[in-house]
Amino acid sequence: MVIPSQMLKGTLEGCILAVIGEQETYGYEISQQLERYGFGKIAEGTIYPLLLRLEKNGLAEAVYRQSEVGPRRKYYRLTAAGEVELASFIQNYRALSRAVDNLLRETKGAADHEPQSKTTAAGE
Repeated sequence: MVIPSQMLKGTLEGCILAVIGEQETYGYEISQQLERYGFGKIAEGTIYPLLLRLEKNGLAEAVYRQSEVGPRRKYYRLTAAGEVELASFIQNYRALSRAVDNLLRETKGAADHEPQSKTTAAGE
């Protein structure tokens, strides 16, 4: 299943912070890790602008390192401000997730809810 890009927009930056928070890493490796977690293929044109924004906002810092295969790579790590932002993202995302779960559990949006046919609903 592919996650719609509109749903990803608000969370992808926080998820990238989480990946960087695990270990110093570079752009392509971040996209590979996100894919492994079930995000699907995320274009480099999406990942790199987010990394630049994290760096510009002081949430991540980058260093160039020589690669064993090819040109130097830009490795990212969280700054202290990035760690604070990641903790905030986790707290906010969990609150949002609980709220959406509550709503879907109690409304017709529940995953296990099968829509009734119009004749059944009208005949009740």
